[in-house]
Amino acid sequence: MHKWIMFVVFAAACVLGVVLLTTQLPDKPVDEAASLPPGESLLKVEASQDFVFDQKEYHVKKGDKVKLELVNKSGLHGLAIPDLGIELKGDKLSQEVTFDKAGTFEMHCAVMCGVGHADMKSVLIVE
Repeated sequence: MHKWIMFVVFAAACVLGVVLLTTQLPDKPVDEAASLPPGESLLKVEASQDFVFDQKEYHVKKGDKVKLELVNKSGLHGLAIPDLGIELKGDKLSQEVTFDKAGTFEMHCAVMCGVGHADMKSVLIVE
């Protein structure tokens, strides 16, 4: 007798599902390096709650102009390279740098982030 009600409920659920699938999808990833001026590259350092940087070593070429950017995946971290005078923390999480001096430079967290803070280190190699 009321079989049409089930059809209406099913159709409404299908329409709702399609709307949610099409409007709630995340944005497509954007290539951040494409928006940089010519001759400049992007070096992104990611820090996580596990008190580690995403790589043990980062490599750049001597004389390259680089936008150095810190991304906090979880937690609150900073980035310091004392030998090069670089410190990223707080509101300043990116800096344009020209690496004029070749060598191996220690990077460490510049914000007291927790119990693993002292071991949160990595290396930047300027070739």
